[in-house]
Amino acid sequence: MSIDTDLYNLELTDDPDRQNEVFLIAFNSYDGAVFDRLYRDDAISNLSGTPLTGAARKEKITEMLAQKPSLEATLRHSYTAGDVQLIVVDYRLEVPGPDGERQLLRGTCTDVLRRGEDGKWLMAIDRPIPLEQPTAAA
Repeated sequence: MSIDTDLYNLELTDDPDRQNEVFLIAFNSYDGAVFDRLYRDDAISNLSGTPLTGAARKEKITEMLAQKPSLEATLRHSYTAGDVQLIVVDYRLEVPGPDGERQLLRGTCTDVLRRGEDGKWLMAIDRPIPLEQPTAAA
């Protein structure tokens, strides 16, 4: 990835490919505080399987990232209308299963970003949808 990796200064930009890179760097840092900085305070995330916002969202994301999952994502589509952007990515997520073995989840994620008054883009809605049941990771 070609982005400066100062984790506490990552910013989403107008460029959807760069946004995807920033999102992956933050997620794969395993640091919930770093990842949560990409979200609006009122953002909704379904990463845990349940739509959460605020402190509950940050807590679940932090718990999930502490398990050291591995995320890859490929941008499929992006649409911008003023200060709102819709991003669609295909993802591949490896997570520890209940037995400790790594499981693979594949799916599509629909993200909505909003540009704030400061010109910075932040995640407003993060909605991953698995396309299949988890399988053993190779």
